Amino acid sequence: MDALFDFLQQYVDYIILGLLALMSFVMVWMVIERLLFLHKINIKNYQNIHDLEIDLTRHLTIISSIGANAPYVGLLGTVIGILLTFYQLGQSGGDIDASAIMLHLSLALKATAVGILVAIPSMMFYNGLGRKVEVKRLQWKSLQAEQSR
Repeated sequence: MDALFDFLQQYVDYIILGLLALMSFVMVWMVIERLLFLHKINIKNYQNIHDLEIDLTRHLTIISSIGANAPYVGLLGTVIGILLTFYQLGQSGGDIDASAIMLHLSLALKATAVGILVAIPSMMFYNGLGRKVEVKRLQWKSLQAEQSR
């Protein structure tokens, strides 16, 4: 059991913050791809709404999932950090150093903060892209209505 706690003490920050950095990178990549796609799409090339919907909404689920799950990844890091703090307190034989405990607990909270930092822009981009998708969809419907006259 000591080996597990030693491993967690050494690597939990790298694992959690690395995972959040990866999630952030993927989110930014997908947002840039969607913005470029939505900027260059020619809705006149689509004959039916279903093909248009598929192309317009591609990768939006990934962006939304990152926004929804990043706080939980950060919270996992915080919970593990608090667990490690209590483990160290138990190993010290009850010798309580309040300043050390506060330091460890405050450092444990950084994972949640980073998770929220990833989630907020993800959800903002998701909502903004969702609006752009809706505008393109309505433009296509308007174009189809004009062509059927």
